[in-house]
Amino acid sequence: MELAKADCTQDGTVDFRGQPAVPSKTGKWKACAFLVGYEAFERMAFYGVASNLVNYLTTQLHEDTVSSVRNVNNWSGSVWITPILGAYIADSYLGRFWTFTLSSLVYVLGMTLLTIAVSLKRLRPTCTNGICNKASSSQIAFFYTALYTMAIGAGGTKPNISTFGADQFDDFNPNEKELKASFFNWWMFTSFLGALIATLGLVYIQENLGWGLGYAIPTAGLILSLVIFYIGTPMYRHKVRTTKSPARDLIRVPIAAFRNRKLQLPSNPSDLYDHHLQHYVTTGKRQIYHTPALRFLDKAAIKEESSTGSSRAPLTVTQVEGAKLICGMVLIWLVTLIPSTIWAQINTLFVKQGTTLDRNLGPNFKIPAASLGSFVTLSMLLSVPMYDRLFVPFMRQKTGHPRGITLLQRLGIGFSIQIIAIAIAYAVEVRRIRVIRSNHVVGPKDIVPMSIFWLLPQYVLIGIADVFNAIGLLEFFYDQSPEDMQSLGTTFFTSGIGVGNFLNSFLVTMVDKITGRGERKSWIGDNLNDCHLDYYYGFLLVLSSVNLLIFLWASSRYIYKKESIRVKEGLCVQMEGNPTLDASLGLQV
Repeated sequence: MELAKADCTQDGTVDFRGQPAVPSKTGKWKACAFLVGYEAFERMAFYGVASNLVNYLTTQLHEDTVSSVRNVNNWSGSVWITPILGAYIADSYLGRFWTFTLSSLVYVLGMTLLTIAVSLKRLRPTCTNGICNKASSSQIAFFYTALYTMAIGAGGTKPNISTFGADQFDDFNPNEKELKASFFNWWMFTSFLGALIATLGLVYIQENLGWGLGYAIPTAGLILSLVIFYIGTPMYRHKVRTTKSPARDLIRVPIAAFRNRKLQLPSNPSDLYDHHLQHYVTTGKRQIYHTPALRFLDKAAIKEESSTGSSRAPLTVTQVEGAKLICGMVLIWLVTLIPSTIWAQINTLFVKQGTTLDRNLGPNFKIPAASLGSFVTLSMLLSVPMYDRLFVPFMRQKTGHPRGITLLQRLGIGFSIQIIAIAIAYAVEVRRIRVIRSNHVVGPKDIVPMSIFWLLPQYVLIGIADVFNAIGLLEFFYDQSPEDMQSLGTTFFTSGIGVGNFLNSFLVTMVDKITGRGERKSWIGDNLNDCHLDYYYGFLLVLSSVNLLIFLWASSRYIYKKESIRVKEGLCVQMEGNPTLDASLGLQV
């Protein structure tokens, strides 16, 4: 039996039969190869819908500009918010594999219904002599039911597929830990590849060969990827839940701290209650060390003998520090909302802006406005290998940090590049308005004599920024989450994007109402050739600049996770990282 243990993974993962996972037969990139196919096809399906949805709503369902932008943002927000529920179910009840399995079937159902909605004529408004009717209530109901069914499915797949992939690497095995160092970079690379196919190929198919075909292709691809995913089942590793309801500690810690509010904290943090080291070794859980942040919460871990007359057992330092981690992550999460709002422009106002420009590429080919989003993906695809193979090794030599730079430094760089992108978007829009005035362009369907490629720099810079902030955020929230809440922690990333979309929807609606009062022209009107979109971009530029200053303050206050890593014999521990160097402590992904 001891020999068998030596041949098993050291992080306690099991195979699909519930037996200890054998490293030679399970996990690592050979298992992830079955996962990345799903990620590519899922991103192709999502962006195949999202990147051109605003055009479908305005040209096929005949919604106005503000309504279509609001509806796209609300749906996108739901896609990124629902993972909170999916992650909770995975961490507390079903586990990542089964939550993903059930949710992926709902996702496929949503895509199938959506394909039917755009294919059947009776589910779309009719047009007579160029005059089109508005969509009926039943047509709208069927279309949005399909859209939000897809959003519900994404709630269970999005937070679990990437964390399930990360679970395939044993943190206690130095060789596998080294392989894991690039996992999120290459995982997102695959994601970007799916998005590129959607924005280049599917958008063109939708506008030139038919919406039904443009939606049917990713639906078929999604079904194929699921078949491939299930073929790899014998190779997957599964993490065993060591806590019945890990999210419960988030409530118990502040309640216990409040209950002990009149007690005196010990001067030495080692006097706070925690399990013996052997407990963490035998259970396979990680011990999180004490940090000086949010000292009030430490009162939840005051030992029983200090709390005279109390019959309740104190919480452990590890439980308290887990709650502190979530509080710190909430602070960082709040300052990601404005950058997510900027990102929301890619599939909404940037697309509508592109429809007003000259999109001809030669005498017979017109570029779909939504296809310019492919340059976001292209810049990501080119930047990820450069970041992973050139930037990280170079900075690692300079700083000595395993990642080259810290996770928060990575986010700060991404947010700064994004500010430059929105500044360029503002400048390009100012020029577009000047061209409109000099050429007396008036009608909403009149084409401005200005190439669509003027929008290219803002797309490319947002793509480069995403290599720093999108991948950095996913890695940060996975890395800094308590061990039992890593699926739930990953939803900080997805929910930030979701709330950013809702925030953009709110801003667009309010700006339209406030600036369009009386006889004044709205900044964001149906006729983009007769409004002030530049003012809205300027508004976003100011918001982003202020948000960056708040981020710098928040990151200076953040204390990284400090946890134990047991060696193979399980008799000694190692505390990862060095807080004085602002190093990321925990998984060195």
